[in-house]
Amino acid sequence: MATQKQAAFPRGKQGDFDNFSRKRAPLLRRVYRPLVLYTFMTRSIIRICLSLIILCCPATSGAELRKLDICTDYHCDRIKPVTLDEKDWAQVRILFSAIETPEQERQKLRLAIALLEDKIGEATGTWQDLGKNVAGAGKPGQLDCISESKNTTSYLRLIQQDDLLRWHQVRERAVRHPWILDYHWTAVIEDLNSGTRYAVDSWYLDNGEPPYIQKLEDWRAKRRMTK
Repeated sequence: MATQKQAAFPRGKQGDFDNFSRKRAPLLRRVYRPLVLYTFMTRSIIRICLSLIILCCPATSGAELRKLDICTDYHCDRIKPVTLDEKDWAQVRILFSAIETPEQERQKLRLAIALLEDKIGEATGTWQDLGKNVAGAGKPGQLDCISESKNTTSYLRLIQQDDLLRWHQVRERAVRHPWILDYHWTAVIEDLNSGTRYAVDSWYLDNGEPPYIQKLEDWRAKRRMTK
């Protein structure tokens, strides 16, 4: 039997191959195992990176979206979320394309706020808002100075976040109360060069009209506003 088996597998053929395989097996394992581990780790890292990209950059259908919470009644008791797409925002952005002085920028802010009030008013019903409180009292979409100042501040911050302001920065709202029952709120901006603060007050006018912008000290003193 031994003679037959040796004849079936003569030296130099199958026997040499088996010996070669046994000698090289440890070397192959040393090369193969790190290669498998490297491939696994690379795929894992790629999956993690893709997941982070998806989480940090959600799909927007090819357009950047800007979201706002808009007050829709007195005291801002009711808030409605509104989204502006890139087409809507492009009309705001173009207003600030060529500004050379702080005065020009304040005038552009008036136009931008009026434009945003028009667009957002269609979605929230605040297009019906009338100047001050009495004319539209009790009607849908009517806003008081609390809601007006909050909405205007939201518009201003959105403009600032897009780096459209060169001469001003947005500040917290201001309130005046010369008499116990005469509280009044406004949005506020500050001139970066002079440090002068300005009231941006949309409450006096109907929805979609450019708001008054007046030095804050004059606004506190209730001096006459001019457009």
